[in-house]
Amino acid sequence: MSAELNWLTNPSFCSEDALRLHQHALDVTDPDAEKSTVQSTTSHLEPPGEIEACESFEKSAKKRKKKKKREHKKVKKRKRSKDHSTSDSELDSADVRNDRNNEKGGAELNLGDEASSVNCSSFWLDDVQDLRTELFITDKKPDPANWQYKSLYRGNIARYKRRSNFCLGIDLKRQHIIWESSAAEKKPSHKRPERYFTKGGRKLLSMDGIPITGKSQDSQPGSTTWIPILQTDIDDAPTTSYVNPLGIYDPLTTLWLQGKGPPEHDSLKQQEMQERSESGISCLMTKMEEYNRKVRENPRDVKAWMDFVSFQDEFMNTPSCFTMSEGEWQMRKKSLKLVLEKKLAILERAIENNPNSVDLKLARLKLCMEFWEPSAVMKEWQKLVFLHPNDPVLWQKYLLFCQSQFSTFVVSKVHSLYGKCLSTLSAVQDGSMVSHPALPGTEEAMLAIFLQQCHFLRQAGHSEKAVSLFQALIDFTFFKPDSVKDLPTRGQVEFFEPFWDSGEPRIGEKGAKGWKAWMHQQEKGGWVVLNPPDEDEEDAEEEEEIKNKSLPKWQNWLHVERSREARHWLPWRPDKTKKQTVDDCEDPERQVLFDDLGPSLIKISSPDLHFQLVCSFLQFLGVPCSCSLLPSFLYLALDENSIFDDGQHSQRPLNSFDLPLFGVSCIGHMDPLVQGGSHVGHPKEGEEFIQNFFHRMLPLFSGKEKSDLSFFWLQYEISKVIQCLKIRNKKKLKLQSKKSKKLAKNLLKAPDNRNDVSLWQLYAYLEWLLGNVEEARKVFDMSLSMAGAAGLRNLQVCKLGLLYAELETELLGAPKGRLECRAVHILMSLAEKIPYVPYSGQILSVNILKARKTYQHLLQDYLSEGFISDQEQASNSSHLVGIVGCYSLFQYLTLGIDSAVSIYREVYEKLKDKKLVEGLSSHNFSPALEAVTRMHASLLRYHMKTSIYPLNPLREALLEALKMYPSNQSLWRAYIQIQSKSHNASKARRFFDSIRRMTKSLEPWLFAVQAEQMRKKLIDSVQRGASGDVYATIPETGLTNRIKALFEHAIETENGAHCPLLWRLYIDFMVSLGDKEKSKGLFYRALQNCPWTKVLYMDAIEYFPDELQEILDLMAEKELRVRVPVEELELLLED
Repeated sequence: MSAELNWLTNPSFCSEDALRLHQHALDVTDPDAEKSTVQSTTSHLEPPGEIEACESFEKSAKKRKKKKKREHKKVKKRKRSKDHSTSDSELDSADVRNDRNNEKGGAELNLGDEASSVNCSSFWLDDVQDLRTELFITDKKPDPANWQYKSLYRGNIARYKRRSNFCLGIDLKRQHIIWESSAAEKKPSHKRPERYFTKGGRKLLSMDGIPITGKSQDSQPGSTTWIPILQTDIDDAPTTSYVNPLGIYDPLTTLWLQGKGPPEHDSLKQQEMQERSESGISCLMTKMEEYNRKVRENPRDVKAWMDFVSFQDEFMNTPSCFTMSEGEWQMRKKSLKLVLEKKLAILERAIENNPNSVDLKLARLKLCMEFWEPSAVMKEWQKLVFLHPNDPVLWQKYLLFCQSQFSTFVVSKVHSLYGKCLSTLSAVQDGSMVSHPALPGTEEAMLAIFLQQCHFLRQAGHSEKAVSLFQALIDFTFFKPDSVKDLPTRGQVEFFEPFWDSGEPRIGEKGAKGWKAWMHQQEKGGWVVLNPPDEDEEDAEEEEEIKNKSLPKWQNWLHVERSREARHWLPWRPDKTKKQTVDDCEDPERQVLFDDLGPSLIKISSPDLHFQLVCSFLQFLGVPCSCSLLPSFLYLALDENSIFDDGQHSQRPLNSFDLPLFGVSCIGHMDPLVQGGSHVGHPKEGEEFIQNFFHRMLPLFSGKEKSDLSFFWLQYEISKVIQCLKIRNKKKLKLQSKKSKKLAKNLLKAPDNRNDVSLWQLYAYLEWLLGNVEEARKVFDMSLSMAGAAGLRNLQVCKLGLLYAELETELLGAPKGRLECRAVHILMSLAEKIPYVPYSGQILSVNILKARKTYQHLLQDYLSEGFISDQEQASNSSHLVGIVGCYSLFQYLTLGIDSAVSIYREVYEKLKDKKLVEGLSSHNFSPALEAVTRMHASLLRYHMKTSIYPLNPLREALLEALKMYPSNQSLWRAYIQIQSKSHNASKARRFFDSIRRMTKSLEPWLFAVQAEQMRKKLIDSVQRGASGDVYATIPETGLTNRIKALFEHAIETENGAHCPLLWRLYIDFMVSLGDKEKSKGLFYRALQNCPWTKVLYMDAIEYFPDELQEILDLMAEKELRVRVPVEELELLLED
């Protein structure tokens, strides 16, 4: 017992400590606290030897722990700097452990002698009263609610944010805790100022402006060099009084304080200011009253009514003049519908006073299209056409409306409408419709509508019907029997139907003799058909349609469709020599019945229109002709991007011989937009058709018209040679050169063409293109020798000599050396009144001076008023152009570019003179000035190519020319070529914008888009290396958005909305950006405006191959020509 109570004799034992420990054990309920108490109690029960060993062990352990603690802190710091993504919970747990260690160390240091009897690694809570409120515990028991709910309970989420990694509860200054309830001010948001294109900026721009007017001054504007400051009157200065002791009140306030009202003159001033503030509205009120007075006094004035309607756009943008307060103005904001209803009411009132005005009714219909249903608009159109069946302009707009309505468009329906229109106008022209007389220009308009119908059928894929229409009208016009000429058009058509159904060869086919010969032979008893076998005729083997069956289905379909389109554009007819019948035709759509073309036959009596019909058919077949399409449907037929092709100008800028390019694809060609066509002419059957047509039509003309037809034929052969040179196909070039030479020689052998200088000129040019320079020189010299001493006085000789001199100058390169003398000799010989002598190598300076004087006097004679006023000479302007070209080139070769430019400038200023414009007819004046500007630009381009010369003169010349002729495609091509070399596009953009505001032509829009695309292509080529890496060296400056904006504005115009080429370019550009969904939406937008254009559907199949079946179904629904059904394509792929 005494041994067990030895601890009581321990000198370190204190009874107070034992009682305190016992009381604490009873009070503490925490198991952790009990556990710590037991541990501390057991440590007190150890013997003294063990206590000393424990103290020595704990000291060494304490040193190891401090060392490990320092290393742990270093590792922790590195870990924190390396990984910033440690969660707050992990940091909190680490801080808690550090806090425990720190608290232990602090307790051991602070307790001192008080805890000497206690274990050094433990302390009692009662001994440390100051730290009890700041201690906390960690609950390590998991909460199962965290697994059940998506987020923590909001009561368990801390309401503070830590701004440092320092331990919580150690140092309040360093822990950086921000409570949610703290009134910490947020950073002020710096709002950027709004730009003009934002929503707020657009709202601000659309607000009504406040009219501001200044005081009327006695001095006239411009009399002073500064703006005078309006000083206040001295009488208005405030004075001191008992109610205004400081003089700070204005006079009106002073009077109010005195109990007086404003003086009379002040009330007048206030009224005047109010009137000034309303001056803007009063000005509009005055205008409106003026318009009301005009239409009230003269209700028959259609122009006044139309101006009144246009004024509503300006008037409705201001607050209403019928309201009295500004609040009511804000309440009555005018919407678009309100403006349209106001215009519609004015037009209906105008139509009541002018029931026969077509312009007013068209304006009303245009407004009705904005908010009426298509069916209601169609009924209004039908009613309008019924009331005015003799107006061809109205018919053209009605046909365009029906043709561009996607919901109701069907090819057969629109085709029958064209027939109804032409038959109605023919009845008006014949006088059969007594109720409506024929208007002036009806015959020309009928031919324009007929050509528009043919191009509509070509674009819809019905090439056979279009060719049959031309064949029928040409037979109906040129081979009409004398016995039916006095009949009305309908009676002549009834006699023409038996000939068409008889199976006789038609115009362009082999053995065609015409309607007149067939009618004459029928009266005698019919033809005697011998049907001799053709020795040269061989069964042409069909080209293999599918060359590679491994290609995707859509590619094979496009290939077969395009090949059949190129080979099968002629109507199919049974061959009697082969005993064929109608049932032998594999594709019934290739047969054309008389019912499809009978209503469209019209009677043409004008000889000029006869020749225009022939030229239009040749151009339809792809033969380049000088006549262009009529502007009434030019943009409807524009579907090919050949208008951007510079032709021979890129290689031969000086050459004045250029083939006409109109952007209208010829029959049988539906090539992709990007790659273009590599075709040369037509297949064998098509080429024979063109040859037969020329052979049959040439005997019907004489004089200049016959010469022009021969010129067109040989020019067509030269165009095929140029195409072979372009695609660099030597085999085709060799075959084509033989055919072209053979045709040229056969034409020149004809008695009428032996002295035709224009044909000799084409033959020499053909030899020059083929590289036979010496042969070409012989032909040129012989042609000039045949002309004798005519020289410049003969227009054809003048053109021949100019082309010869231009080719020699281009061959020269720089204006130095021996060849220069040959070109100067040619131009000098034209000015002399002696027969031409070929160049021998010597030129006298005296002859050069004589030739210069001759050119100068001759040019002055042509520019004189007396000579120009003679309007009997039809070739007056052409002759002037030839003389200017020869004279300027002569001056360029002998004196330099400045002398040549001065001549062009002199002629340009003379032709622009108002007196000359009045004296010269518009038919002769406009082409002359246009041709002179083209020659001026060509000469400057050539000089810049061979010498160092500034670009500005050429740019200024083109700018002046394009302002006068905004629809000239060759001038636009030259302009965008020189602008593509400039790094600053701002001037060109401003110029394009100014031209677009001046004219309704579509060429400025098309070439503006082309210029921006060329610039974007250049920047993309610079930014992308050979490996495809992008180097952003030049900023794009929003070119993509600019091009989109140009397209959007262009298709909103009247001509651009229905232009297939514009839509094709837009879709191709969007596809090139890689946005297929927007491109597909744009394709359907294009169909809403041009549903008849088959090439749009073919482009869509190429861009969106997955939609092949859907697009083909849509084509079948709209009755567009599909030559390869999907079922047939699948059979071809299986074979």
